[in-house]
Amino acid sequence: MHSFYRIKAKWFLVIALLSTVGLKAQVLTSKQIDSIAEKTLTTFNVPGIAVAVIKDGKVIHAKGYGVRSIKSNLKVDENTLFGVASNTKAFTAAALGMLVDEKKISWDTRVTDIIPEFKMYDPYVTNEFTIRDLLTHRSGLGLGAGDLMIWPDSSTVDKRQLIHNLRYLKPVSSFRTKYDYDNLLYIVAGDVVARVSGITYEDFIETKIIKPLGMNKTAASWYRLKDKSNVIDGHAPYEDKLLPVGLSFGEVANAAGGIYASVTDMSKWVTAMINGGKYGEALDKKLFSPAVAKELWTPQTIINGGGAQGAFNSYGLGWFLSNVKGKFQATHTGGLSGIVTQVTIIPELKLGIIVLTNQQSGAAFNSITSSIKDGYLDTKMTDRIKLYNDNRLANEKQAKQIVDKTWADIAAIQKINTAKPDVKNYFGTFKDAWFGEVTISEVNGKMHFQAKNAPKLKGDMTYYKGNTFIVKWYDRSLDADAFVSFSLDNAAKPDGFKMTAISPLTDFSFDFQDLDFKITK
Repeated sequence: MHSFYRIKAKWFLVIALLSTVGLKAQVLTSKQIDSIAEKTLTTFNVPGIAVAVIKDGKVIHAKGYGVRSIKSNLKVDENTLFGVASNTKAFTAAALGMLVDEKKISWDTRVTDIIPEFKMYDPYVTNEFTIRDLLTHRSGLGLGAGDLMIWPDSSTVDKRQLIHNLRYLKPVSSFRTKYDYDNLLYIVAGDVVARVSGITYEDFIETKIIKPLGMNKTAASWYRLKDKSNVIDGHAPYEDKLLPVGLSFGEVANAAGGIYASVTDMSKWVTAMINGGKYGEALDKKLFSPAVAKELWTPQTIINGGGAQGAFNSYGLGWFLSNVKGKFQATHTGGLSGIVTQVTIIPELKLGIIVLTNQQSGAAFNSITSSIKDGYLDTKMTDRIKLYNDNRLANEKQAKQIVDKTWADIAAIQKINTAKPDVKNYFGTFKDAWFGEVTISEVNGKMHFQAKNAPKLKGDMTYYKGNTFIVKWYDRSLDADAFVSFSLDNAAKPDGFKMTAISPLTDFSFDFQDLDFKITK
């Protein structure tokens, strides 16, 4: 995903140390973590970051850096609340594990036993789909399939409609054969928690996990926060500036990415995970059994493998699982509009690292996590910030070339004195089975695109070539302009359209490629 420029003199000493080739990294002190965090803010244009490190059962570092919002300039501290986004998924998996402990379900209980109306595109898949399958990204659906029902916002699609619409999403691979990251099925998993427990998903998470662990400022969603006086705003880069952005989605998606927490509170969760679900002064209390703890961190779906030291990469239940330098690692990232986060645990070292940010640069959290992790893994010193920044700049350059060429082509076409299509021929209401209606009309003298269920998806359309137009969203923080390619009927009248993102860096949750609109009127 996505980049502030301040320089701290003390950073140069750290750079000199990290750039020394061939030397072993040492465990970073809190002051060195401060320097890396400050440098990360400037390098990747991130307004605010919070970092926590847990080692041997103690929080040895918990601090905030930068500001919560460029609108207020109030400082981030260790209690500032961030959306942890998809790091919520580990809580959802743990909640189901607690219900497994209570013998109310098993991991392999069929989803239709709990949600009779649950239905996938393929009847066989519907019948065989288990609770385990909800959590493991192996459904056969494509990357982020259906996310446009919840992203970048949704004013009308509720959980009931979302579950119903799953049946219209066509698979791209065979059931249980391939990893493709998914959000919607975690929403279904949250509904399983609610139906089995008899209370809402949010109440379950808050009363059974958050409250017992003493995560006193945390809530299952932004909407449920009791105190919003120390909460960040998300930020998205646009043309070398930052734009404050609003919330990505509503309550319907809480089980996939709703939790808001601070690094102080998240440290309590990570400590409990390191201890196999145990918590309390004498570790005499537990969230879930050792069997559930083991299952959460057991590989379920292979992502890739091979390499030295038995390296592997897989997904468990709410966690990415791999090995780094021969040691088992459980980690997860999270991304909302203007927010990205990362949680990393190396159980053998009793090490946990939490990085929360209020800008959508994954390179920023990776720089901090990797710099801290290197010292504990006795890795050769590497300037992680430079490494990730070089990669980021290369990717952004490539994406900019693609987008710039597209707009240059449009400008050239518009200068040619050839007949252009009458845009009014393309006006109408079009519907996709799961996404809903889009209206193509004239607004302020321009061809206009408006999605009914996703109010942020509105913008002006520009002729490109053939029967293809480009829609440029009014909300420039979305960074997701798209091609709109119309199909024609036998009378050469538009009868539908498909969409694809222009930039290769467009967030995968803009799953335009899964849409297939047909004209309704």
